[in-house]
Amino acid sequence: MKIGTDIIQISRIENLLEKHEEKFKKRFLNQNEIVLAKKTESMAGFWAAKEAIAKALGCGIGSRLSFHDINIGKDPMGAPYFTLSELAQALHPIKESSLSISHDGGFAIAVVAIIMKSGKY
Repeated sequence: MKIGTDIIQISRIENLLEKHEEKFKKRFLNQNEIVLAKKTESMAGFWAAKEAIAKALGCGIGSRLSFHDINIGKDPMGAPYFTLSELAQALHPIKESSLSISHDGGFAIAVVAIIMKSGKY
């Protein structure tokens, strides 16, 4: 099992949105995520989630995993989950995963647990 966590100050995302609005959103969010993350707190949570996932996979955000390789969604009860693009899934074959996102007191935090398919990592 691999675990990743990330925390970000929500004001950091607010400042980037003020300066770069749509360009910033498109840099790290997929179209469906832009629709889901209507509030700045949610966007900060998605940022933290993608960073936590990259940390759990042991590669960080870069050539082996981009922000757009990670797709965050919400189930019918509103709980977050994620999927990887086909290319990223080939590099990081996941058997099971769990994602938690929270925000309070000016911060957003995400924690992810990942079980890799056998034979990898």
